[in-house]
Amino acid sequence: MKIIRFGDYGQEKPGVQLPDGTRIDVSHVVKDYDEAFFASNGLAELSEWVATHAANAPRINNTIRLGAPLARPSKMVCIGLNYTDHAHEAGLKIPKEPILFFKSTTAIVGPNDDMVIPKNSKKTDWEVELGIVIGKRTSYVTKDEAFDYIAGYVLHNDYSEREFQAERGGQWVKGKSCDTFAPLGPFIATKDEIEDVANLSMWLKVNGEFKQQGNTGNMIFDVPTVVSYISQFMTLLPGDVISTGTPAGVGLGFDPPQYLQPGDVVELGIDGLGSSRQEAIAY
Repeated sequence: MKIIRFGDYGQEKPGVQLPDGTRIDVSHVVKDYDEAFFASNGLAELSEWVATHAANAPRINNTIRLGAPLARPSKMVCIGLNYTDHAHEAGLKIPKEPILFFKSTTAIVGPNDDMVIPKNSKKTDWEVELGIVIGKRTSYVTKDEAFDYIAGYVLHNDYSEREFQAERGGQWVKGKSCDTFAPLGPFIATKDEIEDVANLSMWLKVNGEFKQQGNTGNMIFDVPTVVSYISQFMTLLPGDVISTGTPAGVGLGFDPPQYLQPGDVVELGIDGLGSSRQEAIAY
C-alpha cells in the first residue's frame, strides 16, 4: 500500500495511492498518519478497508498538492557517510560505526514544494536518500528483529548547507535543519511493496543533468543494522523517520564544488518510492 497526504500546507488530509495511480481520500476513515495511527495497527486496518471500499472512495485530483506523507514525527534520525563513494568524495574516513545526527522536523515539506535557500547561505547542497518509517515503538532491537518494526519506506532529499554544517562549529544539525530541507514523498510504500530494500536504484538530477546514481546495496550499514544500532541509544517511536545516507555525486564532491542557486530544479527518485521535484528559491 502507498499512503499519501494531500492539500494545502498545514491542512493535509490522509489518502491512499492505488496500484493504478488513482488517489483516494481516506480522511473519513483515518484522522492522520501520525504516531497514534502507526502504533494502533492502523496500516493493517486501512489496508483491509481499502481492499473492500476503494472503488467507492472519493477521488483526489492529481493537480492537488501532495504534502509529506506522514504527520510531523517525533524525530528524524540521519546516518552520515553511509556510502563508501560518498565518504571518499568528502575526503573522510569510512566510519566504523554509524554516524548519527538529527534533522529538525520543522524542515519537513511535501515532495514537490519549493526548497528555500536559507538566509546567508553560500553552499546549499542536495542528497537523495532512502528513508525508513518506524511502525512500532522500538528499543534495543536486534538486527534479526529490525524489519518487524518497520512500517515502510519513503524518498527523502536531505538538503544540506555545507558552510553551516562544517565551517560554523558544533554538530551537523545546523546545516541540515533549515526550513524546507526535508522534502518527503510522494508516498510511503509499506514494506510489503518493496521486494528487496537492499537493491534499489536511486538517482538525482539538477537542471536535467544526472548528479547522483547509486544503489541501496552499497550502504556501509544496511537497513536492519541502522534500525538496530539507533535503538541501542534511543527509543524509536511509531512514525519516526530514519534517513540512511546518500551515494556520491553531491555538490560538495565536485571540483570545484557545485551548489544550488535560485531557479535550479532538483529531481530525484528511488525504485518503488516514486520521484519528487523541488525548485530552489531565494530566502
